[in-house]
Amino acid sequence: MPSAHPASGAARDHFQVLIIGGGTAGITVAARLRRAGLCDIAVLEPADVHWYQPLWTLVGGGRAPLGVTHRPEASVMPRQVHWIREAATAVDPEARTVTTAHRTIGYDHLVMAPGLQLDWDAIPGLGAAVGHGAVSSNYAFEYAPYTWELIRGLRSGTAVFTQPSGPVKCGGAPQKIAYLAADHWRRQGVLDRIRVVLVLPADSMFGVPVWRRALERVAERYGIEVRLNSEMTCVDGAARRLTVADHSTGAEDGFAFDLLHAVPPQRAPGWVERGPLADPASPYGYVEVDKHTLQHPRHRNVFALGDVANLPTSKTGAAVRKQAPVLVANLLAEINGEHREQRRYDGYTSCPLVTARGKVLLAEFDYDQRPAPSIPLLDTTKERRDMWLLKRYGLPALYWRGMLKGLV
Repeated sequence: MPSAHPASGAARDHFQVLIIGGGTAGITVAARLRRAGLCDIAVLEPADVHWYQPLWTLVGGGRAPLGVTHRPEASVMPRQVHWIREAATAVDPEARTVTTAHRTIGYDHLVMAPGLQLDWDAIPGLGAAVGHGAVSSNYAFEYAPYTWELIRGLRSGTAVFTQPSGPVKCGGAPQKIAYLAADHWRRQGVLDRIRVVLVLPADSMFGVPVWRRALERVAERYGIEVRLNSEMTCVDGAARRLTVADHSTGAEDGFAFDLLHAVPPQRAPGWVERGPLADPASPYGYVEVDKHTLQHPRHRNVFALGDVANLPTSKTGAAVRKQAPVLVANLLAEINGEHREQRRYDGYTSCPLVTARGKVLLAEFDYDQRPAPSIPLLDTTKERRDMWLLKRYGLPALYWRGMLKGLV
């Protein structure tokens, strides 16, 4: 029988559509293109495992096992899509080629979806400290279970939860684990013995006022000390000490901790940041793209979506779900030479803000920071049990059975 993924691209050096990245964005686009009848598609992806990252917060909070967050990459790769199991190292949009460590691949049209990289060493001491002692992070699958181990073992002391400046995947995740931890400690009767510090780089807890006010009430309920306009600048894992800089005053504050959940700074992969498709306006090297059409402004045969795209919206899987149909429609129009009005992405993104075991605020909004509810009849500005069930069970099912198959 023929392989579902022909020859892993081994005998081919040119494709009509080449997709860089086999994560959420890349697989969703590939599936939609196949459903539209396109046959000459390749996905460049070296990983053998596909992760559903939104559940890592619940893994770190003790509410989900790590095993339900991954599947073999082969199981999500659309049938009859060429899977090239290599990593991109450079792109030449003038020559219409992508380079790997072993070959050069030509393309007619390119979709950039390689995701981003976690820059652990951008904060002095963090790379060496994470995963050991009292330091963990839900932003890597290998550390998320350790977060829960630390939370479960803490009975008193100081717990610090940090977020760096700049765009990060799921901007609400740094707060969600703080709330899950505080809820656990409250249930264990030890919250009053734990100082909980939440370090955020922005001047408010959330960009949309209605959810900002709700989160302020959640933090107050748990007695969380919220430090705005601040970020961790260095950490000594062995000594269990960190330094926090207040950007509004220029002051620095060093203190001891007994638990640290740290979110690393994030940026485009190095080859993207150094390459010709990067947006000169992005200090993090993300791909330049029209925020509505998802088309590169200088190369009409290049499109980008997901975490690598320099879009003024949160980097979430929910954003990809709305970006993918727009990109595919505009890509197909470009392939077919159709001169019609392009589909437009309005910046929709969603963040299920976990505030306790069994409680979620579902924040949905667009480029203008206006609420954009998918279910208008439900008040998702209040903590809800049904939104928890959606987060824990509904969205993963939608992801594996619908989104990655190009159905939603």
